[in-house]
Amino acid sequence: MASEPNVTIPVVDLSPFLQGDGDGDGDGDRDGINLAKETIGQACKTHGFFRIVNHGVPTELMVRALNLSKAFFSLPDEEKLKSKPIPGSKAPLPAGYCKQPENSADKNEYLMVFSPELGFNLYPNDPAEFRATLEECYHALSKTAILVQDILNECMALPPNFFREYNANRSFDMMMALRYYPETEAENNGLSEHQDGNCLTFVFQDEVGGLEVLKDGKWVSADPSEGSIIVNLGDIIQVLSNNKFQSAMHRVTRKKAYRHSFAFFFNIDGEKWIEPLPQFTSEIGEAPCYRGFMYNEYMQLRMRNKTHPPSRPEDVVHISYYAI
Repeated sequence: MASEPNVTIPVVDLSPFLQGDGDGDGDGDRDGINLAKETIGQACKTHGFFRIVNHGVPTELMVRALNLSKAFFSLPDEEKLKSKPIPGSKAPLPAGYCKQPENSADKNEYLMVFSPELGFNLYPNDPAEFRATLEECYHALSKTAILVQDILNECMALPPNFFREYNANRSFDMMMALRYYPETEAENNGLSEHQDGNCLTFVFQDEVGGLEVLKDGKWVSADPSEGSIIVNLGDIIQVLSNNKFQSAMHRVTRKKAYRHSFAFFFNIDGEKWIEPLPQFTSEIGEAPCYRGFMYNEYMQLRMRNKTHPPSRPEDVVHISYYAI
C-alpha cells in the first residue's frame, strides 16, 4: 500500500500551556489552549496521531541527542556491545544496546534507557557526552509527556487529575535511541506496521524520514520537521476508552540512508489491571470491548513477538487478543 505524501497529520502548538509560570497548568492563552485540546481530541478519535510544536523540549537538545546517537551507532559492534543488557537485570525490559534478531522483519538497532534514578541503565562510554544528553533528554520528554497526558485527561472528559493518580508510577517509562539500516534492493522494512502497547509515544527524528501512520486505509508520511515531536496513542488508551480513542497503526520504511530517531514511551505500572473505564461503558450504557488483563502480561506477550517472531503474521499478539 503506497503512502499519501500530500496528506498531513494534525499540528498542535503547546506554547499556550507553557505560558505564565510554565508549569503546564493551563494558565496561558485560553483560545490557544482550547484549540490545542480540540485538535488533540479529534486526532485521537480518528487516527491517534498528531505533531506537537513549542512543547518545551529544546530543539538544540534534540539535535544534540541525534548527533551523539549517530556517533554511537557508527562505532564498531564490539564497542556498542559493551553496553548490551546484563542478564538478571530488574529492568522491565532489557536496558542497554540491542539489535533486532536476525529472523525479525524489523531492521534496526537501539539503545534503551529508563529513568536515570532507577539505576537500570547501561550507558556507552563513547561519545563521552552521550550519557548526560540522554538523561537530559529523558527528563525533558517525561515532563512533556505528563503535560500531554493532562490534556488527554480533559479530552476524554475524565475527572480532574484522573490520569495523574491512575498512572502515577513512572518507573515503567522508557526511551530508545534508534538507528534504521538503509534499504536494500530486496526490501525496505524498518519497523513492521503495529500499534504501540503503552499509553503515549513521543518521537523525534532526523531528516531522513520513513515514519508513516495509517489513516482511512492509506499510509500518511509523518515527515521530519526540526523541533517538532510526533505523538501517538497506544493500546492502553484505546482499551481504557473502549475504542473511543484510537491506538495508531504505524510503521517505518527504510530509505537510502541510515535513519536515526528517539522514541519516548510513556507507560503504565506493570502491575496495573487494565480494562475499559466505566465512563466509556456502564455509565453510558455500552458493553466493554475488552476483557481485563494485567499490563505485565500484555507486555511479555508483545516482547515475545520480538524475541520469537511467529512464522505467520496472523499469530502476532496485539490488543485484539483481549477483545470480547
